[in-house]
Amino acid sequence: MKKLIFTIFGSTGDLTSRKLLPAISKLYKENKIPKETLVVCLGRKPFDHDQAYLKHMDDAASKKLDLKILEDIVVYHQMQITENKDYHTLKEMLDEHRNQDTKELYYLAVGPELFYDVAKNINHSGLVKKDNLNQSIIFEKPFGHDLTSAKKINQELWEFFDEKQIFRIDHYLGKEMIQNILMVRFANRIFEEVWYNRTIKNVKIIVKETEGILNRGGYYDQSGALKDMVQSHLLQMVSLVAMEVPLSYFSEDVKNEKVKVLDHITFDEKSLIFGQYEGYLDEEKVEKDSETETFVFLKAFVNTPRFKGVPFYLMTGKKLDKKESVIIIEFEETSEQRKWNLPLSTNKLFIKIAPEDGVGLRFNSKVPGLSDDVQEVELEYCAACQAFGNMSEAYEKLLLDATGHHKSLFTRWDEIELSWKLIDHIKKHQDKPITYKSFDALRALIKEKMDVDMS
Repeated sequence: MKKLIFTIFGSTGDLTSRKLLPAISKLYKENKIPKETLVVCLGRKPFDHDQAYLKHMDDAASKKLDLKILEDIVVYHQMQITENKDYHTLKEMLDEHRNQDTKELYYLAVGPELFYDVAKNINHSGLVKKDNLNQSIIFEKPFGHDLTSAKKINQELWEFFDEKQIFRIDHYLGKEMIQNILMVRFANRIFEEVWYNRTIKNVKIIVKETEGILNRGGYYDQSGALKDMVQSHLLQMVSLVAMEVPLSYFSEDVKNEKVKVLDHITFDEKSLIFGQYEGYLDEEKVEKDSETETFVFLKAFVNTPRFKGVPFYLMTGKKLDKKESVIIIEFEETSEQRKWNLPLSTNKLFIKIAPEDGVGLRFNSKVPGLSDDVQEVELEYCAACQAFGNMSEAYEKLLLDATGHHKSLFTRWDEIELSWKLIDHIKKHQDKPITYKSFDALRALIKEKMDVDMS
């Protein structure tokens, strides 16, 4: 790949200023993408010149953009993305910079209601041809708001693109420790040998945030925690924890095993807890009588031979006690432990995703000294400490993989389809959310209802 053209639709938004432009500039600085890279930023707003656009975006990014690099590779092009004629003008401009070997990525940083218009127009204008694997389209969740709408979006995109050209981003899959789950599992015999239902007591998948919905009221009130987090991030983590060993680590083999997990997930209807933080109804662009949930807890099962009977506790919410994303694998106590009259703890493996990246293993050990007392101790690996400031952000990895057409960290349609089937089923059992002031009340309710500690 000697030349790369990265075209961003909706380039004046928050995603571009906070994630895409910083990721692109760092990849360029580290020579991960070609020197002949052109970033074409599209939007409705008029700017006198490219530097004026970049200054606007740098202000939005709190002056954190690498303008020295971006000024050399970014051009701004004003257009209406619903106007077909504007695509012909865009094509004329891009034709001056591309040849048959140019890698072209089209990033849809717009709402899903615009996906069809953009896909149709870039196809009908001749900008992109179906089946040309040098040309790809990238877009983010939400992949619809239910199974029906997700199918509609997918069918519309398939009209103009082959599945091999479509990259669906779930940015959680680009996080360092999410990528590391398979390595921890399959590259270490001490874990792989005990990774099944006879030895695993339960799995907890927890994503907690301290902030509210910030300025996302318009989107979030139509989505909620179940669709925003469980449908994508949490179910993807379940599939990585519970999947079988893939035939290879090529993307399709990994996805085939993830799909088998998603196809065998059930949930305990009686376990469902939905919450809404106090003050949510006062947020901007939120309906005053909204019943949108900002907290979800549920107990699920993966009905495969490896994990049959093991409870998976999923929890996510906003305005909680701390920011934390973690997977906790709790192991059964041994038969010897049951014989000893000692306060022994179960072994636990922590896969820490945020704010720290790393792995922790808790086990029992003798307290140093003359007594025979026991204590729980932890072995810990800190990924960020090892990286010495060179930890890559999720979007850097995802965009780099897209340039190389590596799809392991992107979601396939059947993964999304099965996730929506489960979410639609859960929605049928959803009650009005309880109002919570703090996480303590939710934790106590979960303990009372399910006898499990989610702290």
